[in-house]
Amino acid sequence: MLSSWKIGDGSLFFEIEQEKAPVLFVARPRPPASDPWPPFYNGPVPAGSHTTRIALPALLVCASAALAAQQRPRFTERVDVSRVLVDARVVDRQGQPIRGLRPEDFRVRIDGAEARVESAVWVDGGGVDRDGAPLPSTAIRGSAQPPAGRLIVFLFQKDLEPSRIVGLMRMLIQARSFLDTFRPEDRVAVTSFDSHLKIWIDFTGDMERVRRIFERGILFERPGPIGSVDGISLVARLDPTRAKRAYSMEEALLDIADALEPLPGSKSLVIIGHGWGRLSGSTLFFDREYGHAVEAFQAGRVTVFTLDTTSADYHTLEAGLISVAETTGGFFERTHIFSQRALDRLAGALAGHYVLFVEKPFGPIGYHKVDVGLTRVKGTVMAKSGYVG
Repeated sequence: MLSSWKIGDGSLFFEIEQEKAPVLFVARPRPPASDPWPPFYNGPVPAGSHTTRIALPALLVCASAALAAQQRPRFTERVDVSRVLVDARVVDRQGQPIRGLRPEDFRVRIDGAEARVESAVWVDGGGVDRDGAPLPSTAIRGSAQPPAGRLIVFLFQKDLEPSRIVGLMRMLIQARSFLDTFRPEDRVAVTSFDSHLKIWIDFTGDMERVRRIFERGILFERPGPIGSVDGISLVARLDPTRAKRAYSMEEALLDIADALEPLPGSKSLVIIGHGWGRLSGSTLFFDREYGHAVEAFQAGRVTVFTLDTTSADYHTLEAGLISVAETTGGFFERTHIFSQRALDRLAGALAGHYVLFVEKPFGPIGYHKVDVGLTRVKGTVMAKSGYVG
C-alpha cells in the first residue's frame, strides 16, 4: 500500500509498503527552472517480485500556475481558446467500440469541475470528421492533411533475456495476422529499441513490407536506409541519425513523441515490449525525458497502447507501460497467457473513437486533470488524463 509521498528538490517520491521491504519510486527531476515540467505519473504501479502485487493508487500532482507558465510552447494544448479537444474511446465488455453516442452521453470533469460537452464526433479510425473535413491536432499548420485512414506506429522493444524474448517472438508472429485487419487507407510505421532507437519503415500502406519486417527484420536484420515519404512522414522529424542517439526507452519515446506531435489528426503508438526504468536497490528511476514525452503525446493527440511481452504475472518494469498508456488514453495488457485477446482488444480500440469538444473552464494556465465518463450507457472510456493550457 502507499505509505507516503512527498515532493522535495524537484523530485517526486512514492514509498510503497510490501511484506519484505519498502519500494521507492522516483521520478527524476527536470533541469533547473528554465525548463520545468508538470508531473506526469499516474498509477497503479506493480512492484517487487513476480509473485508480489503492489497497487499504487492513482496519483497526479499538478504544478502551480507560475511553474506551468514556463512550459515550453510546443506542449501547450493546441486547440480552440474556448474549447478542449479530447479523444475518447468507448468500448463494451468484449472490447468492441460502442457507436452512436451523443454529447449528453458523456460526462467530463476538468480539475474536478463539470465541463459541458459541446459536441461528440465519431471518427471511424482516421483523422477526418463525418463530412470528410480534417480534425486539427495542433496549432501548427503544415501542407500535409491527415489521411482518411489511421496513423499507427509500432515500437518493438527487443531484449534477448529469456523471460522477454519468447514473448516478443510470439507477438511478432501474431502481429503478422493482425495486419490483415488494416485497411488500404491506413498508414503504418515501424520502429524498434534494443541498444538504441531504430527506424525500419516510414508511414506506408504496403502491409507486405511491414509483414516482412515483423517476420525477419526485428529479430535478425538491421534496418536499411530510410527516406521520408511525401505528405505524412515520421522520418521528416525523426531521422535515423537522431534515433541512434536515443540510448534509453525514455529518450526513444520522446523522439517519437516529438515527431508525431505536429502531425494533424489523432495517432496511435503500439508498444510491444517489457517496460523501462532503472531499478537501484528498492528504487525505480524514470529518466527525465519520460515526462516530456507524455506531455508531447497528450498535446499531439497520440494514444499509446502497451502490450507486455514479459513471461510473468507482475514485474517492476511494467510501471512505465502502465503509466504511459493510462495518461494518454490507451490501455496496458499482458500477453504471456492470452496474447490473442490482447490483439483483439487492440483491434477494437483502434476501430474508431469520439472527438469531444469540451467547453474550456476559466482558470489559470497550467496542467489540468481530465476525467471522462458515461452518463446513460454502460461501457469503458479511455481518454487522456490531462492537458497543459
